[in-house]
Amino acid sequence: MTSRRTRYIIIGAGAVGGTVGGRLAEAGHDVVLVARGAHFEALRAGGLRLTTPEGTRAHQLPVVQGPDGLGPELRPDDVLVLSVKTQDSTAALDAWSARPVAGGGTAGERLPLVCAQNGVESERLALRRFRHVHALCVWLPATHTEPGSVSAAGTPLSGILHLGRYPSGTDETARRIAADLEKSRFLAPVVPDVMRWKYAKLLSNLANAIEAVSGPLESPEAKALVRRALAEGQAVLAAAGIEAASPAEQAEARDGRTTLVPLDGTERGGGSSWQSLSRRTGTIEADYLNGEIVLLGRLHGVPTPVNEALRRIANTCARERRAPGSLTAARLTTLVDAG
Repeated sequence: MTSRRTRYIIIGAGAVGGTVGGRLAEAGHDVVLVARGAHFEALRAGGLRLTTPEGTRAHQLPVVQGPDGLGPELRPDDVLVLSVKTQDSTAALDAWSARPVAGGGTAGERLPLVCAQNGVESERLALRRFRHVHALCVWLPATHTEPGSVSAAGTPLSGILHLGRYPSGTDETARRIAADLEKSRFLAPVVPDVMRWKYAKLLSNLANAIEAVSGPLESPEAKALVRRALAEGQAVLAAAGIEAASPAEQAEARDGRTTLVPLDGTERGGGSSWQSLSRRTGTIEADYLNGEIVLLGRLHGVPTPVNEALRRIANTCARERRAPGSLTAARLTTLVDAG
């Protein structure tokens, strides 16, 4: 990074990317949105409609479908923020890492890449292609179900974004990015052990598949499945010697900083996996949430039948483009128990 003004390229302007990009733009930062399909067309035609507790604003920002839309070279002051779902990471990383940067070299050699995603796999994928990788633990309640529109219900801050180098450490780049985020309605602690926070978030995201497939986590059956999936996750991390931030640490970080409020008189829908089913994308991130626990279980000899079943069932629902909540929690429990 140089003294020239930083430009943030948001690769995946969905719920998380759209909120981060919109808030950065509101604070006066240069932002480019990267999107595909109907979302790209809507952003190009009408701008990004960002709804927060302060109201709805339309941000007329540059939007491209890939690096070709930004000309032959990237700027040396660019920061790439990767916020696609993990199943889309490899294609995005391949497209952007080889892009030339003004003054010589490629993005993979020179530019910082921030993985603003659930799960813990994208950082490993990125480090194969990018020299300067940062991990960002996303606690940002946001929704994207319609092309061109994103909503974020948190107030007074939109979210808590722990940031650090991958695999560990901090640097001046992380501190500059965090300073920009903190001017944009986020809390952005720079921490040397950012993956502790991302593994903690992974454990909480094990419930995503349950919510996506069976709806709100309110019934006794749904709550029981969440406990079983979490117990497997905790056992696997212990066997692997992986430390996660404690629930007390997470609660302290968020205490009083972000409260969810209804937007436009309606309650927020489900989380990221629920939104994938709602948009009928055909894919879901379960392979990198529940599937991460399955992978670690197989590596360390810990059975993970609940997370394996949830991974498989969520993928089936996504491929068949079923609506969210298409199974009752009782029926989902029966399928999980049947293996």
